[in-house]
Amino acid sequence: MSIWKDQAPAKKDAPLPPEAPAAPLRDAPAAADFSPAVTAPPGTRPVERTAPQEALKESLIAADLTIEGKIEGTGHIRIAGRFKGDVNVQGDLTIETGAKLNGGVRAKKVTIAGELEGNIESASRVELLSSGVLVGDVKAGALTVAAGSRMRGNAEFGWDDTPAKGGKSNGTEPGAAA
Repeated sequence: MSIWKDQAPAKKDAPLPPEAPAAPLRDAPAAADFSPAVTAPPGTRPVERTAPQEALKESLIAADLTIEGKIEGTGHIRIAGRFKGDVNVQGDLTIETGAKLNGGVRAKKVTIAGELEGNIESASRVELLSSGVLVGDVKAGALTVAAGSRMRGNAEFGWDDTPAKGGKSNGTEPGAAA
């Protein structure tokens, strides 16, 4: 019995109809590119897109976590919870509002919106936001302090580690009394 009106019932000994050739199997689905297309003017070579070296992965310590240990690596770190230990990364460190870090920090850029109890060494840039609290010393290439933030400690910024021409290596300026 057939559910379509124009189809006759198949005979038991009738040969099967030839099947269409099967589509070739793919190993993996194609990845879609949703970035806008860039066309080059006629007669010029199109510019190849490469991922910037600054596009490092970011790791997150969530707001409901408390971790004790040591963080080392090349990516960016975002702390929204509590961390006790040293952080030594070649990327950026962000301490979110309500987060707390107890330990020493070495990072390219440090942004503090929460609380840091520890020293920051050799950062190229440190930003203390209005909700930020820093209890410790800072050594950085540049320091930005927002109104309303709090800090207790010493700050050294804008200095190179190499002595200036004619200057002393103990950190005093040329011509200053020792």
